Amino acid sequence: MRESQQSWFDHEKLEVYREAIFFVTWLSNVLEESVRIGDVKDQLDRASTSIPLNIAEGNGKYSLKDRCRFFDIAHGSALECAAGLDVLVAKTKLTSDRIRPGKESLQKIVRMLIGLIKRNSTREYDKGTDPGQSAES
Repeated sequence: MRESQQSWFDHEKLEVYREAIFFVTWLSNVLEESVRIGDVKDQLDRASTSIPLNIAEGNGKYSLKDRCRFFDIAHGSALECAAGLDVLVAKTKLTSDRIRPGKESLQKIVRMLIGLIKRNSTREYDKGTDPGQSAES
């Protein structure tokens, strides 16, 4: 769990929201330190920002379908960030060791979002696999 803070809004009480804010902070530091990242930098910035914004908006919705839609978007943005970090490693802009804390944070975020989606949804999921997680994990 991340540093506790005074909560002004309900979404601030969610561990997934706090973890998403931690990821944005971590990524901002990485992007600031790395001057040669290029086009992926803007995409990662947008996708990382999308995670907490959609968690907050989804948490404020009254209908379960609306809540899940925003949690789904946050989930997709988290997976996009994971892929963006992989691209930076593939392009030798960052090392695997450098992105490890971000990938660990994203994995937590994805797991918590899947839990929120499952709790707020009537959708059927395959037992043992979650969207966005490898069946091999």
